[in-house]
Amino acid sequence: MARSTKEEALETRSRILDAAEQVFYERGVSHTSLADVAKAADVTRGAIYWHFKNKSDLFDAMCDRVRLPMEAMMEDNADERVADPLGEFIKGGVYVLKQAATDPRCRKVFDIIFNKCEFVDNNDPILMRQRECHMQGMLRMEQILKNAIARGQLDPTLNIRRACLMAHAMFSGLLADWFFAPDSFDLEKEAENLLTACIHAVKTAPTLRN
Repeated sequence: MARSTKEEALETRSRILDAAEQVFYERGVSHTSLADVAKAADVTRGAIYWHFKNKSDLFDAMCDRVRLPMEAMMEDNADERVADPLGEFIKGGVYVLKQAATDPRCRKVFDIIFNKCEFVDNNDPILMRQRECHMQGMLRMEQILKNAIARGQLDPTLNIRRACLMAHAMFSGLLADWFFAPDSFDLEKEAENLLTACIHAVKTAPTLRN
């Protein structure tokens, strides 16, 4: 009985997350209430509060289904023991970009993050969590560049902070541009070429040196 109850709870949680994903995508985050999500999931609001503290907690859990596996991969790529930091950065980045372009759940969640979040309060928990993820991504990228210097892949005179800002802006910019206008270029096809070009710039641009 306990096993069945646990499985039912997990199924209900998953159904709520699926519903939130769809309703946030259709209406935008700020225009969606927990009552809207409850109706779409065919559960009570009490069922939502059993699993999630509030709307920002629900939003975070929805994003984590896509974000956590990707963050774990980037965390592994930033490990000092990685033999080819730049190669793994390109490989991991290509995977993320292609997933965003082709996987239905990834595509929907990224679209919500980039185009369906309307922030009007700097203390909005959703905005604060997005900023935290941004900073964590920057730190991982800085570590990858440091590892690449230690492995002899990059010049020791590289301005790591400046190179990190450029690379991160290019990566996030590719996602933002593609989700804003998906027909403007083929993200899946161009992902590897563009990230390889970014690394080439990191290796050779004089303005990225100290």
